[in-house]
Amino acid sequence: MWPITRERLEVEARSLPREERARLAEALLASLEEKAEIGRAWREEIDRRAAELESGAVRGVPAEEVFAAIDEILEA
Repeated sequence: MWPITRERLEVEARSLPREERARLAEALLASLEEKAEIGRAWREEIDRRAAELESGAVRGVPAEEVFAAIDEILEA
């Protein structure tokens, strides 16, 4: 049965009773909203961190330093 095409899924979904189609539509829309909310939250976090770097409130740490510190922790 899998993989199912979007077209086939749509045909199957349309064959569901009205109430079931409504539940399916709500679930699909909610999944899109969740992803959009996560995307907005990440964008806000990125903007906040960029502003902190630009203002000098925090300093960036070179990757080499980060990896060296991790190596020290793992070797201990």
